[in-house]
Order: sequence, then structure tokens, then C-alpha cells
Amino acid sequence: MKSNQKLFYGWIVVAVTAMVLLVSFGVRSSPGVFMLSLESDLGWSRASISAAVSLSLIILGISSPYGGMMVARFGPKRMTIVALAMMGITLIWSSQMTELWQLNVFWGGLLGLSGGLAGSVLSATVSNRWFVQHRGMVTGIFGAATSAGQLVFVPLLTSMLLSIGWRPSTMALGVISLLVLLPVLFLFKDDPADVGLLPLGATAPISKAQAGAEADLMARAVRHPDFWLLCVTFFICGATTNGIIGTHLIPYAVDCGIPQATAAGVVALLGTMNFVGTLASGWLTDRYDPRKLLCIYYGFRGLSLFLLPFVTDPLGLSVFAVIFGLDYISTVPPTIALAADSFGRRNAGVIYGWAFCAHSLGAALSAYLGGVTRDALGNYGPAFIAAGVLGICAAVLALRITRPASLKPLVSG
Repeated sequence: MKSNQKLFYGWIVVAVTAMVLLVSFGVRSSPGVFMLSLESDLGWSRASISAAVSLSLIILGISSPYGGMMVARFGPKRMTIVALAMMGITLIWSSQMTELWQLNVFWGGLLGLSGGLAGSVLSATVSNRWFVQHRGMVTGIFGAATSAGQLVFVPLLTSMLLSIGWRPSTMALGVISLLVLLPVLFLFKDDPADVGLLPLGATAPISKAQAGAEADLMARAVRHPDFWLLCVTFFICGATTNGIIGTHLIPYAVDCGIPQATAAGVVALLGTMNFVGTLASGWLTDRYDPRKLLCIYYGFRGLSLFLLPFVTDPLGLSVFAVIFGLDYISTVPPTIALAADSFGRRNAGVIYGWAFCAHSLGAALSAYLGGVTRDALGNYGPAFIAAGVLGICAAVLALRITRPASLKPLVSG
């Protein structure tokens, strides 16, 4: 087996994976764009729509660990194909919905399940199967791809929404999802061994004995304090990003009198800074203690959320987008690194799947309570402050995570 060639094939896999993540997270950003249109067109309350979003996040989270197990058993390529096909068909089907139960089934159930089958664990699986060197940078690239999904799709969907309405926009999103199947079918490979290679930077393949040791580690993961610390901090990550900001930032801006198109531009700016911040986080994760990075990220995020209730104009919201965007999903590279270092590289997808389950549950709770707070009090202020408090708590908890010195690298290099 070869460890290097002129173009390491893993970079092609990275490019295809980044494309899948870009579209998947673009789809996940659509509820925040379509919420006001659904509210006015179909007469559904904001709390009811937020409940469907929360259901989607719950199913996404619960299915992610099982998605990680299925990826480990059947391979990431097969599961990604299934996930994209389900996502595309569901979006096309949901463009015809007229009843609230259909929103819960399509957006709440099927879209959540499609994300959990492969999307949420794909980045962890690919980065740890294909790379020993540059692992943090690769996870940073995947994080940037999710940011690019927000950067590209939020203004695109807003423009389409204002010109052709939410139904044709939803159908177009489904077609895009199905088109991404083509590069997955023809270019994606499950493992370096499939093309006669070792992971980049490795000098030997993982032996059967090492694989067995990883399975034993996975069996003991739930009894390890670090597993629960990763889950709790990532629960807070979801609550303070996808839940409250990803779902409610555009409605909050409109409540402040900011036009929806302008608000979408602010979200795109947030996505741009997220792109930069996540790439930087991947670079930093290769060089510094991931626990300390998480402490800084969560603390910075908490302080940013404390300021948001006092931001009510486009300029101030743009400044918030720059500050918060740098930190939006920068937690992903160090979290994946800690999962792989503590529980084994080939188990990283499964461990990260459970952490992502917690992330989605936190996002679901925050998305729902954000809508309830807005309907009950007429503003989002208390929800933003509560999210800020959670961010500070996560910063403290991150420092309690350990990196067991007794674990040997699963591959050398």
C-alpha cells in the first residue's frame, strides 16, 4: 500500500464531502428563511413552526449515533446516497404541503432522519479514515463547507422566496439535493484501502487487534466522564447556534424593523465569518490543546449572545454577525479531535454521532423555547440571555475534559 502519490485521492473525497455538507447544511438553514412565509401564507404560529424545526433536530440527533453505526457497517458512500435521495424527495414532496401535520412529517421527521443517516457524522468519518496529518485542517474545511451552505443558500433562498414564493423554492432545493448524488456516485470512496493507499501521514494500516481495542473503547465510552463532557458541551453548542441563532435570527431582525432581504444578507455575512473562523479553528486544532480552544470559543460565544438583545439596527446586527460568525461552528474541529484521540480514530464517527445527538437536542430545545418566548413575551431578549449563560457554562466544562495519556495512537505518524 502507498502512503503518498502526486494527488492524494483523499483530497478528492474531501471535495465531494464538502459539497454534500454544503448542500445539507443549506437545506437545514431553510426553516429560518421560510418561517415568516409559512406563518403568513398558511396561518401557522411561530411556536408551531418552531416545534416542527425542533422535531427535526431531535430526530436528527437521535438518528445520528445509529447513522454513525450504519456508516461503520455499510460505508459512508452508501449511507450518503440514501440520505441525499431521501432529502431531495422529501423537499420536492413538502413543496405541496397545506396542513401542519405535513410540516411535522416532512420537515420534522424525514429531513431530520436524512441528516442523521450520514450527514452529521460524515465529516468525522472521512477526516479520520483518510488523514493522520492535516486532520484538523480537513475538519476545518468541512466546517467551512457548512458555513458556505449558509453563506450561499440563505441569500439565494431569500431571493427566490421574494420572487417566486416558498413552494417553488423548496422544490428547487430538492432538485439540487438530488443532483449532488452524481459526484458521490462516481467519485466518493469509503476508505484509502479501496484505492490502494494508507491514510495520509500513516505508515501502517490499522490492524485487527487495534480495531478490536477500539471496539472495547467504544463499549466503555458511556462510563467515561470525557464522553459526557463532550456531549454536554456540544448540547450547549447546538442550543447557542443552530437552535436560537440559526432558527430565529432572521425573524428577530424582522421584529426589529429590518427588511428580510437585509436580514438574509446579515446571515450571509455571519456565514462568511464562520467560513473563516472554522478554517482557522482547524489550523489551530492541529497545533494547540483542543480543550483550551473550546473554552475560548464557548466563552466568546456567551459574551456575544449577552449583547444581542441590545442590537436592533442593521449596522449593529452586522457587527454581531462578524463577531459571532467567527465562533459559530469553530467548536467542531476540536470536538472531533478529542473524540478521536480519546476513543479511537475509526470510532470517531460513532462517538461524534452521539455528541452530535446531544448537539441536536440542545438545538431543538433552544429553537422551540425561542419561539415560545417570542410568542409569550413579544421579544427574544430572555432567550438570548439564557443562551449566553449556557455558553459561559460550556467554557468552564470544556477545561474539565482530559486527553488520556494511556491511549496509544491507532496509526503511527
